[in-house]
Amino acid sequence: MATKSKSGKKPGSGKNGAKVNGSGKKKSPKSAKSSEIYVPSDDEPFMNERQQVYFRDKLEAWKQDILREGRETLQHLQDENINLPDVADRASSETDRSLELRTRDRQRKLIAKIDAALKRIDDGSYGYCDETGEPISLKRLDARPIATLSLEAQEIHERRERVYRSD
Repeated sequence: MATKSKSGKKPGSGKNGAKVNGSGKKKSPKSAKSSEIYVPSDDEPFMNERQQVYFRDKLEAWKQDILREGRETLQHLQDENINLPDVADRASSETDRSLELRTRDRQRKLIAKIDAALKRIDDGSYGYCDETGEPISLKRLDARPIATLSLEAQEIHERRERVYRSD
């Protein structure tokens, strides 16, 4: 059983739940990663080292979330692998399974796009439009870190797509 100090707190805990390390210094309850505190700004040079770290961390965290969800889905599908006697229950279960597998397939493709974005960060081309070579806005990259086209180039691309689809 942990003992409490006069203040009623467990030893090693500080104000607001912050942990205190052996030297008596407080550790923030949040991660110390600079990308969690830092927000890219248009006032600084485009795709400087700090922005690259920010987007790399964001992409890697997104990838880890997708992989974790995939493992959970796989476990769920294996656990649910029971033979249901009712035809309607079986059909519902198969529909759910099909939807989960389609979602996982989309996420597998998303992981490939995340990996491609990470490679672009490594080679210095991340954040620049594939068609125009112009910088993609930081707001767009923050919302869609795998973006390869600027907003204007994406709109043109989608208009062309609609024209060809309607033929």
